[in-house]
Amino acid sequence: MNSYVLSAIILSALITFLLRAFPFLLFKEKELPKWLEKLEKHLPMTIMAVLIVYCLKDLKTQLTTLFIPYLLACLTVVFTYKWKKNTFLSIILLTLVYMIFIRL
Repeated sequence: MNSYVLSAIILSALITFLLRAFPFLLFKEKELPKWLEKLEKHLPMTIMAVLIVYCLKDLKTQLTTLFIPYLLACLTVVFTYKWKKNTFLSIILLTLVYMIFIRL
């Protein structure tokens, strides 16, 4: 491994660390602004909606064999997230439901 690759890896790691540490350093002893609290409240559901739209972008308008698994997986995400408010659980269940139904 030459020095260029090693320096690129170290620089990427440093930038990633600083970007993740920046909010903690910025708001260490301060109260969060109201707009940021509002964003924090609504962002997970917005991300889930964007993921659902992205997953459905290639689905044809006709009823294909993949329509039912797509529909059931998306409904699973919506109901699981509304029920438990857990993004990770919603994504895991989405994957499981989709994989089970495309294998049937």
